[in-house]
Amino acid sequence: MTALAHVPTSTGHPATPPAPPRGGRHRLLPYLLLLPGAAWLLLFFAVPLFQLAAASLYDPAGSLSTGYALTWAFGNYPDAVQAYWPQLGRSFLYAGIALVLGLLMGYPLAYAIAQKAGRWKNLLLVCVVAPMFTSFLVRTLAWKTILSDNGALVGLLRDVHLLGPDGRLLATPVAVVLGLTYNFLPFLVLPLYASLERLDYRLLEAAGDLYASPVQTFRRVTLPLSMPGLIAGTLLFFIPATGDYINAELLGTPNEYMVGNVIDSAFLVRLDYPQGAALSFLLMAAILAVVFVYLRRAGMEEVL
Repeated sequence: MTALAHVPTSTGHPATPPAPPRGGRHRLLPYLLLLPGAAWLLLFFAVPLFQLAAASLYDPAGSLSTGYALTWAFGNYPDAVQAYWPQLGRSFLYAGIALVLGLLMGYPLAYAIAQKAGRWKNLLLVCVVAPMFTSFLVRTLAWKTILSDNGALVGLLRDVHLLGPDGRLLATPVAVVLGLTYNFLPFLVLPLYASLERLDYRLLEAAGDLYASPVQTFRRVTLPLSMPGLIAGTLLFFIPATGDYINAELLGTPNEYMVGNVIDSAFLVRLDYPQGAALSFLLMAAILAVVFVYLRRAGMEEVL
């Protein structure tokens, strides 16, 4: 057997002996490496999600003092939709408008940093990320000061007659949308930057050499090559924006409340756990449906 292992091949080199079969421990190693993450997800995601699902089916007549009975009350879901469909629709409307504004600002910004910034690239990236070093609550409170009736921004808009003498921004839908746009913009810019930074600029030059206009170059070259970052950024922006309640709480009024405010009130103020849990699941289901349709429309069927 030893002699056969060293028989020269057609190239004149001795044949390489076959690798020994891998033991069972080697085959199990990848799964063992997954155990910590799987245990974390099971303990802090799957178990709470199961408990939330059970709470959504509690008898709505129960309370914390008398206790809740699991009566499989599926009627909690249509009751929640009937009572709070305006807040559900408003959440998707505000998040959608904020996403459009974020794309109008974030895409040019990410492109400029990736392709045009030169030695200022790192500084500009720090400027994008720097607001995230501050608490989400503090950043939103700062916007409350910026948009206040006596602030410089409102005064300027009144001076140029974009706002009436008694016009205001705070406690309006505009303030809530601006807050959502500002707070979640970095989650859109960073994935876009990662895609655009890998873009080969020679492809854009080649498109110009083939007499493509700047609009055609963007539509046929830049946009398709940046789609992975665009899809990731829009999802990272839209999903948390839809479930947000801080911006509507601090920058709006009850007329601008989103479904996150209703869920917060159901769990912490009214102590109506079945309704709060049902609304939470309805929000998750609606977001999953929107994401599914979006990925299909974006040509990401293989992800699904």
